[in-house]
Amino acid sequence: MQLADVKRLAGRGEGLTIEFKKKAAHPEKIVRELIAMANTAGGVLLVGVDDDGTVSGQKFIEDEVYVLEKAIEELIFPPLNYTRETLAINEKKGVAIFEIPLSDARPHFLKVDGMRKSYIRVKDRSVQASKEVWEILKKGKREKDVIFTYGEKEELLLKALDEKEQITVKEYAKLARIPKFLASRTLVRLVLANVLAIHPQEAEDFFTLKGGV
Repeated sequence: MQLADVKRLAGRGEGLTIEFKKKAAHPEKIVRELIAMANTAGGVLLVGVDDDGTVSGQKFIEDEVYVLEKAIEELIFPPLNYTRETLAINEKKGVAIFEIPLSDARPHFLKVDGMRKSYIRVKDRSVQASKEVWEILKKGKREKDVIFTYGEKEELLLKALDEKEQITVKEYAKLARIPKFLASRTLVRLVLANVLAIHPQEAEDFFTLKGGV
């Protein structure tokens, strides 16, 4: 990648597949962005770029790279596949480019203090993956042509979506008078069957008919 390519990417602004960082401060937070990209659609992390997209570079860019790569190796599981290169801006400053493909090993997660947390990309933000998203990431890689049998509770769900367009796990559990775990399982299966779409949110995910909101 050439410097002109970096400036072109930075000029597009942060989004689903692009993230900027001026430096590798708080690397445990930056790896969340990499996890989210690997779990969602792949992407590019640019280190040495200001929040406004200015490619100003960073002094001692190799030190920034070392800190970030150490965090990637120690905090991300399963191991993350990525490519990295650095470019000089001038004699003192440079930028680093981390390219992360959509991972066949997803879901990746951050492991800190015995806790496992996974993340996905929503527009220009990385949010923690819910239980439902985690299941969809895992099962979606291996379950093909999922067949689902519709019953009374599924009919209630489809009727509700015709009326209000979206529904959460809690709302469906209450509507169908079923335990939350069963509502979750049903919604996940319908996403895998390509009937519903899940819309991850920071607070609570919601579901719509495929092609809805």
